[in-house]
Amino acid sequence: MALVQPLDPNHDPDTKKLAEFFNETLGFCPNSVLTMQHRPAISKAFINLNKAVMANEGRVTSALKRMIAWVSSNATGCRYCQAHAIRAAERYGAEQEQLDNIWEYRTHPAFSEAERAALDFSLQASQVPNAVDAEIKERLYQHWNEGEIVEMLGVISLFGYLNRWNDSQGTDIEDGAVESANQYLGKHGWEKGKHDGSKY
Repeated sequence: MALVQPLDPNHDPDTKKLAEFFNETLGFCPNSVLTMQHRPAISKAFINLNKAVMANEGRVTSALKRMIAWVSSNATGCRYCQAHAIRAAERYGAEQEQLDNIWEYRTHPAFSEAERAALDFSLQASQVPNAVDAEIKERLYQHWNEGEIVEMLGVISLFGYLNRWNDSQGTDIEDGAVESANQYLGKHGWEKGKHDGSKY
């Protein structure tokens, strides 16, 4: 059971309007956002930040951004965000081979060197203590410009917030997210954990 219960999607009209964004990304409004509505200023600010971070202004595709989010969430252990990120990557056109082999991104031929650099950056930036160093900076600059690196770090930082929120909250995971996680992550041991609605 979640720490705080989500509110009805109609609780705050402004949040409801902004949350239409998630119908495209996930196919539903996340329970995390419905919980943030207890303080609508937080839900609205979060959705606007999410929209800004996920906007594509360079070569960092929507699919890659969601894979960056998955690596970050995997590093921190948030199963809720792992499921959401892999679902969104699927909905934004990530290649089937990438979805099936996300755990092996460092060695699988479905991933380019540019993508590997981005995903390694996500892994290093999501660790505590932070592991970003001169080597990853050099690799990033071989493939990406500064604006694109800022986009990536925006995704990593956004999911740092979400990982803290959802793992502390024990947010109940939605059926659609469970379906995607089971399909792509289940073979590696993904399970709902505290997000199943009864264990917390």
